[in-house]
Amino acid sequence: MRVVFMGTPHFAVPTLEALVESGHHLALTVTQPDKPKGRGRLLASPPVKEAALTRGIAIAQPLKLREPEFLASLRRLAPEAIIVAAYGRILPGDILSLPKYGCINLHASLLPKFRGAAPIQRALMDGEEETGVTTMLMDEGMDTGDILLQKRITIGTEENFGSLYARLSVLGAELIVETLTLLDKGALTRHPQDHDQATLAPQLTADDERIDWHRTAVTIRNQVRALDPWPGARTSVQGKLLKIWRAKAKPGDFPGLPGMVLASGSEGIDVKTGGGVLQIEELQIAGGLRLQVGEYLRGHRVPEGTILGGA
Repeated sequence: MRVVFMGTPHFAVPTLEALVESGHHLALTVTQPDKPKGRGRLLASPPVKEAALTRGIAIAQPLKLREPEFLASLRRLAPEAIIVAAYGRILPGDILSLPKYGCINLHASLLPKFRGAAPIQRALMDGEEETGVTTMLMDEGMDTGDILLQKRITIGTEENFGSLYARLSVLGAELIVETLTLLDKGALTRHPQDHDQATLAPQLTADDERIDWHRTAVTIRNQVRALDPWPGARTSVQGKLLKIWRAKAKPGDFPGLPGMVLASGSEGIDVKTGGGVLQIEELQIAGGLRLQVGEYLRGHRVPEGTILGGA
């Protein structure tokens, strides 16, 4: 099958590689333009572009998808399917209607749950025990198209965003190839989504990073793992920004204010929450490195009664 692939971040790279290895004819890879990155603000290529270059695949990086020249190049290629994985832009109707088999999106959730830009983080924040990947036929809505195939996985109790992201990217690549194989054979049935069961997974904001110590320890712990390794759940200690990278929830009700340090030692820093205790196990002070609590406490004191918060 002649296909065009559209994707941008690391999540999409396994899908690009799987398409090449599957034997389908990958006519073009479309990705976001290079962007300034780092302190030097030098232009950096998206991961998908780097992967495509190493395999000698043609690349397009249109500033706007409605550019006449870009649309004309797609029509000349006449793809039978356009595969989309974390491309980062909404496709206009001119592109959606172009391929014979439509535009097929890989989404990192079990639709209709967690429609939107941050399905992996939101699933972890909500304490989900299961998630997966979905292939769907794209329409002009936000992740509202008919479902083609789905695969489920269990979320590990110690899983964070980084590990779940990696697992779902590989699972999604397998599902895309399976979808194309069945589509080519005419053996695929589309299933409309139950819109009444839909939940949203909007892009993360600064508020999602801030720890509210009035929440339960379990909720905060889920927030911490959903934001590891980026951008990190944050609070403050003694007037300095503090990111918490690993923690566990412990039962117990103790006197004091939410955010109060109850105990501080090599095993962790115990903090009172709105329900239970959060034991901080790995952290990072502004300008410092990620450290185990024991390492951090060798150079810093966090006395009992210290109040965290205000970041």
